[in-house]
Amino acid sequence: MVKILWVDDEIELLKPHILFLKSKGYEVDKCSNGTDALEMIKNSRYEAVLLDENMPGISGLEALTQMKLIAPDMPVIMITKSEEEHIMEDAIGNQIADYLIKPVNSSQILLSLKKNLDAKQLMTEKTVQNYQQEFRQLSIELMDVNDYKGWESVYRKLVYWELELAKSGDTGMDDMLSMQKRDANNAWSKFVAKHFIDFIKKPTAQTPLMSHNVLAHHLPQMLKSDCPVFLVVIDNFRYDQWKLIQNSLSEFFNVVQDEMYMTILPTTTHYARNSLFAGMMPAEIEKKHPNLWVNEEDEEGKNLHEEALLANQLNQLGYTGKFSFKKVTHLGAGKELIDQIPNMFNNPFNVIVYNFVDMLSHVRTEMNVMKELAEDEAAYRSITASWFEHSPLFEALKKIASKKAKLIITTDHGSIRVQNPVKVIGDKSTSTNLRYKQGKSLTYNEKELFAIKKPEDALLPKQFMSSTYVFAQGEDFMVYPNNYNYHVNMYANSFQHGGISLEEMLVPFITLETK
Repeated sequence: MVKILWVDDEIELLKPHILFLKSKGYEVDKCSNGTDALEMIKNSRYEAVLLDENMPGISGLEALTQMKLIAPDMPVIMITKSEEEHIMEDAIGNQIADYLIKPVNSSQILLSLKKNLDAKQLMTEKTVQNYQQEFRQLSIELMDVNDYKGWESVYRKLVYWELELAKSGDTGMDDMLSMQKRDANNAWSKFVAKHFIDFIKKPTAQTPLMSHNVLAHHLPQMLKSDCPVFLVVIDNFRYDQWKLIQNSLSEFFNVVQDEMYMTILPTTTHYARNSLFAGMMPAEIEKKHPNLWVNEEDEEGKNLHEEALLANQLNQLGYTGKFSFKKVTHLGAGKELIDQIPNMFNNPFNVIVYNFVDMLSHVRTEMNVMKELAEDEAAYRSITASWFEHSPLFEALKKIASKKAKLIITTDHGSIRVQNPVKVIGDKSTSTNLRYKQGKSLTYNEKELFAIKKPEDALLPKQFMSSTYVFAQGEDFMVYPNNYNYHVNMYANSFQHGGISLEEMLVPFITLETK
């Protein structure tokens, strides 16, 4: 039985209500004053307390304050004859669970108890039941989906249910959801393998917006705005992470459009972000702006020319106004960003690149403490949400919200938690990424990896005459046969990017405006 405490100086008059609650499965302890109630709470565990506000001796509000010190998480339902506003405000300020006005009836009390004690369980049961029904529908959708819009719909639903089940706290559906995500990524990988080169070389009306054309699609109209536009590119930022921080931003911004775009391959900063800012595929950047493209084998940083690439694209789009470009790669730069926001309002267009999430992803692989903190998808999202709540980026966005402005939040690629090692052999010139390899002498199982043997077909740079790109799919990651076990232990269950998965390739492009 559920054990509760009812505190009222006229407790004997409440016997009919108490008998009713007992008939509904509640064990009710009685008390006629606040002092005795505090002792009882110290000595016994109660699921909830029904507390009269107006009692001799310690008042209900005074007792409430002390009860919260003894049992902070215990719901307290205040019952009072008074409808005075200041009493309600005091009670709410002390974190009451509910507020009932006398005379109360048994059904009111039961409903309040159920709302506070059973709501979580009822919500969990309903969420699980709804997902079980949706599981069957999603499975049918997965068999039938054959275009990009269909895949976007499937992925949105998978993210929705992943977040809902995580919120409910029920882990019973985790295996079922993981299996469905795995099936979805397997089917998505086949879709990408079949259509990716055509998307690049033979675009049609059904071709998705991709890294190299998403800004050209959105910016011309946005830059006609009568207020400053801020483009925030959060490196390695997934759609599920966006949905988690959306609530934090809802106080300051309205979401105008919640969209996605499809990244190019490889899904790395070097390729995808340069393509985003340049408005070109990597091979086109290398050809038209050779001084702004850095090859894999070069030791120079691969993303040092993003501002220049963006300037070229803006020029091509006919934009002649001022713009600012700020890249944040460490905490100090983040704090500087906050101070710089007021000056940015003098520019019609401002770009902020924030690298924290990518650093989190990589450090998670290297540090044991991060492996403990981010052992699964829910924990990884939670760390991102916690970081965002306390980050300079959030403070900067709140400063943007203080004036009329438009805000775009997007990314260059996402990441996926990898599980399954696949073997590949390459020479010293082969790239080191775990989700894709680019080289001239690659040996691999063609059934395990997606290969682009003619990089020019996908407008990717060709380092050697016989260069090939190979991509891991789903939860796979590539390891060399030598030191195989060491690398498997090191990288299994880590978050990686560069390959083909829904999490890496379908990324948020969110348009907001200040409230």
